[in-house]
Amino acid sequence: MFRKIIKYPEKDLRLNYLAHAYLSFNDPQILVGNLISDFVKGKKKFDYSKEIQKGISLHRSIDQFTDKHPVTLQAKLLFKPAYGLYASAFMDVSYDHFLATDRNVFPEEHDLASFSKRTYGLLTPFHSIFPEKFRGMFHFMQSQDWLYNYRLKEGIYRSFRGLVHRASFIHEHESACRVLDDHYSELRNFYNAFFPDLKNFSYTVFQKLLEQE
Repeated sequence: MFRKIIKYPEKDLRLNYLAHAYLSFNDPQILVGNLISDFVKGKKKFDYSKEIQKGISLHRSIDQFTDKHPVTLQAKLLFKPAYGLYASAFMDVSYDHFLATDRNVFPEEHDLASFSKRTYGLLTPFHSIFPEKFRGMFHFMQSQDWLYNYRLKEGIYRSFRGLVHRASFIHEHESACRVLDDHYSELRNFYNAFFPDLKNFSYTVFQKLLEQE
């Protein structure tokens, strides 16, 4: 998935872009902030419009909610023996797979394809203000259609491999692939128990952010 191997700290490893895109609720600037958040450090947040800042805040609220949710705490134990503190990152990618295959969200394949295309279209006008690292990654995200390909196991395997390429202390992705294969139904059940809570939480935060001046 990544043609250039770059090592990032763990907090930059979250690759659940489909969830963050979907939980931007079709607001272009919220979407931008939601997707670039991990690449915006410290006071750099204030270089962006207030609406994009709200997207950055939404992203961070989503991550905090996800990390603390009891379902996620249980689910990531499946990845923890092989990946320790990186288990959350692998669980995030797994959640994106089950979102991509969720018939309640994307009833048909073309619904996910249309959502992916629309998302890239909403992001493209903001290309010039993307953080450098995200700008480079967005090229591959769009050209390889990551958002759509999360629905395929092969796409998730590539995402797992991408996590390894970006990490400093993990060196293989095969264990994550085995976890996904061996515990597929269990992981789907975790997603089904978790995602409605995340969606409700995210929409509440989104509405509160929109009310702010």
